[in-house]
Amino acid sequence: MSDKLLQVEHLKQYFPAGGMGKNRKFVKAVDDVSFFVNKGETLGLVGESGCGKTTTGRSILRLYEPTGGKITFDGNVILDVENKVKVDMLPYRQKMQMVFQDPYASLDPRMTVGDIVGEAIDIHKLAANKKERHDTIISMLEKVGLNSEHANRYPHEFSGGQRQRVGIARALAVNPQFIVCDEPISALDVSIQAQVVNMFEELQEQMGLTYLFIAHDLSVVRFISDRIAVIHKGRIVELSEAEELFRHPLHPYTKSLLSAVPNPDPAIERNKQLVVYDPSIHDYSTDKPQWVEIIPGHFVYGNEKELDGYREELAKKA
Repeated sequence: MSDKLLQVEHLKQYFPAGGMGKNRKFVKAVDDVSFFVNKGETLGLVGESGCGKTTTGRSILRLYEPTGGKITFDGNVILDVENKVKVDMLPYRQKMQMVFQDPYASLDPRMTVGDIVGEAIDIHKLAANKKERHDTIISMLEKVGLNSEHANRYPHEFSGGQRQRVGIARALAVNPQFIVCDEPISALDVSIQAQVVNMFEELQEQMGLTYLFIAHDLSVVRFISDRIAVIHKGRIVELSEAEELFRHPLHPYTKSLLSAVPNPDPAIERNKQLVVYDPSIHDYSTDKPQWVEIIPGHFVYGNEKELDGYREELAKKA
């Protein structure tokens, strides 16, 4: 039995950007992305704004229908564009959920919190009667640090942190296996962020959850993730265990991202050198880049010359 809960192979998501026929243009938001997530682990997905992180998450859940690629969930192929396989997602909506980035826009302002959390319970017919439905809703709210009094209130009556807790309770209400956490703390006050991150960890332990944790804050991702994938312009350029990535970053874009992480020690922060990423250093005109496992568990993207350089770099550090 495989430990892989989610397997993504050659995922592509292109959006039309004008033109007709042969002149039709596309934005390649996600371009040939492959990775897997093991049961019970957290895979962090990091990169700058507009790099394709959110689109990757939404495409996996088929909130956007992918342009290409194959997605396997718990041993079942739920999408294979090349072989024209597209299964009905309704049964998988219960198993795969999403916590959205904006806690203000992702909740219906006309619905009470109880109905927001209970909607998925109704859709998937998970409660035998009204009492069971009510008990499940209250249980979910309590799991995220809210209480029964909150069930009859509307989203506008809550703070940003409380609204995000409602969004998490909604995702948990169907007892999912896998949750895409799409920058779930970026819209929250710094004082609340740590509480929400700790809550994600506690819920994972209690419910056996698996996360794809999308963020641009590397400090948070390092804290919560087992492995980290770095995405740039729609393509994953490096992936490894969290501490390995911080100790031995290889791709120049990863080094640039890590150099921008603030250090709490003022002396170190003052003397720190920022690494500016220059994409023109990659010459792929003569040597096609590859996605290679450079050492066990550490993958990086580059052409043969770059890969040889990464191997030499790791050898010096060993």
